This record gives sequence, C-alpha cells and structure tokens, in this order.
Amino acid sequence: TTHYLFIVVVAVNSTLLTINAGDYIFYTDWAWTSFVVFSISQSTMLVVGAIYYMLFTGVPGTATYYATIMTIYTWVAKGAWFALGYPYDFVTVPVWIPSAMLLDLTYWATRRNKHAAIIIGGTLVGLSLPIFNMINLLLVRDPLEMAFKYPRPTLPPYMTPIEPQVGKFYNSPVALGSGAGAVLSVPIAALGAKLNT
Repeated sequence: TTHYLFIVVVAVNSTLLTINAGDYIFYTDWAWTSFVVFSISQSTMLVVGAIYYMLFTGVPGTATYYATIMTIYTWVAKGAWFALGYPYDFVTVPVWIPSAMLLDLTYWATRRNKHAAIIIGGTLVGLSLPIFNMINLLLVRDPLEMAFKYPRPTLPPYMTPIEPQVGKFYNSPVALGSGAGAVLSVPIAALGAKLNT
C-alpha cells in the first residue's frame, strides 16, 4: 500500500512542483521570451524533485519516471489547446527526459552516492536541459506568426509578443498556494507512510 501511495504522491507533486517552478510549458507565441526563466526553473526543480524521490526510493530510474509524468501532462495540455482550434505547433512540449536520464545514470554510476548525484547529476541537467530545449524550439514554425495569428485570451501583460518585458513575474495566489502545498505534502506523505509501517 505504501508503494502505491508513493507513486500517486510522485505523480501529483512532481506535476505541481514543476508547474509552479515557473514556465513549465512552451507556448510558441512567447517561447523565446520564457527560455531563460524556463531553463533555470526547470533544471533546478527537476534536480530537486528527482533527487528527493531517488533518495526516498533508492532506485535509479526515478528521475526519468518524474520527467515522464511531466511530459505526459504537457502532451495533455497540448491536446487541449489543439482541441480549442489552435494549431499543433502552438504548444511545444519541453524535453525533460534525456536530462533526467543523465541524472539517473549519474546516481547509478556513482553507486547511489547522493552527493555525487546532486553535484555531477545537477550539473549535467543544468547544462543539457537548455541545449535539448533550444534544439526543440528551433524545429517549431515561426513564433511571431503564431503570436499574431493565434493570440491567447489569457495572456498576461508581460508576455505580449510586442516588446516582451522579461523578468516580471505573474503573482498568483492560486499558483503560490498550490506550489507551497506541493512542496509540503511530499514530506508529510513520507512521514505518514513511515508512521504506518
């Protein structure tokens, strides 16, 4: 029971944790504006979340599982926008899995040494994730054409395609609350699982 509970906790919290780390998805109309924010926030949260889960389970492969959940979640979001009439390229699914595999490989190769996983694996994720996603975005149709032809109704002011203002963040109590809940619920769930054994 504890094992299945843990799988559910990982699925829910990896999604919330990564979403609330910043821009978890590339909308083509402002993908290049958000690239730096995305690279910093997502590489950090991938390492933080994956290391936590790997140390909890002690199983190499957990980071890839974590990244796979987010990839599936983003494909669902892509499908939702496509169903609303937006073009297929309107959402670009970010590339998490190869970087997560490097982290798993580091954890396995260093014989499950947590410090090596954090330092070496974290560096590999930080270097590889921006490269993989830069290549990913280069394969997409013209973002400016997308921006003007298919404007999003919920686009925050700092993300408008004309003269985008990089560095401003959208303050949302809902995002902050769910982010805090995501961070807090994992150790609480882990504590509950320990008390049950």
